[in-house]
Amino acid sequence: MTGSLFDLRGQVAVITGASRGIGRAIALRMAQHGARVAVSSRKLEACEQLVAEIVAMGGEAIAVACNIAHKAQLQELVDRAMQQWQRIDTVVCNAAVNPWFGPSLNMPDEAYDRVMNSNVRSNFWLCNMTAPILQRQGGGSIIIVSSIGGFQGSDMIGVYCISKAADMQLVRNLAVEWGTSNIRANCIAPGLVRTDFARALWENPAILRQSLAFTPLGRIGEPDDIAGAAVFLASKAGAYTTGQTITVDGGRTAGPSRSG
Repeated sequence: MTGSLFDLRGQVAVITGASRGIGRAIALRMAQHGARVAVSSRKLEACEQLVAEIVAMGGEAIAVACNIAHKAQLQELVDRAMQQWQRIDTVVCNAAVNPWFGPSLNMPDEAYDRVMNSNVRSNFWLCNMTAPILQRQGGGSIIIVSSIGGFQGSDMIGVYCISKAADMQLVRNLAVEWGTSNIRANCIAPGLVRTDFARALWENPAILRQSLAFTPLGRIGEPDDIAGAAVFLASKAGAYTTGQTITVDGGRTAGPSRSG
């Protein structure tokens, strides 16, 4: 990887929701490109399993249990990474929730609060905790995993879509506030990806059929499809990219893929 635009050696990446799905793929690929990784999710055992996998392939990682809804646990995640490696270069806000699948009219206040607090406020917290660290080091990268739902309305996951649109605005604000410190902030907006989180969508034959009908590549995404974009944004290849939302959806938002 010497001289590669995608070389992450020397970097430390902190990743939330990293024990499965998109977060897991990002952690593995960043480690593969040389980054040391703080793997976090609510389930410590699952994080430890991923750490063992990274170590087995010659990488370096630590496992930290972290519920993003709790500010103190996010701070502990940051502190553990700093204690271990004395630096943080890339922050990946991947963890998110969606406890409600149905019309917004019937959504309980508790479910609304959980979506907005976990998907927006926790990212706001973690970015504010880590941006001063990146500033002291001369720069770094903040990545928030959003969704193409942030571009679209929905009759079934409406508030989730609102939260993902808010994440897109969050990175624009971060890019403006921290750009002079060489801190880049960007979103990745995946389409439908084959993860446990999105299982209710891709296991539903009608929803899957509709999604594929309007996806030019004719398939749903895989976690690795998103991991590649994250490696780009963390690396020198993404050094002039900030305040953006990179859509990775097989062409779904480009328009209809089939006539008739």
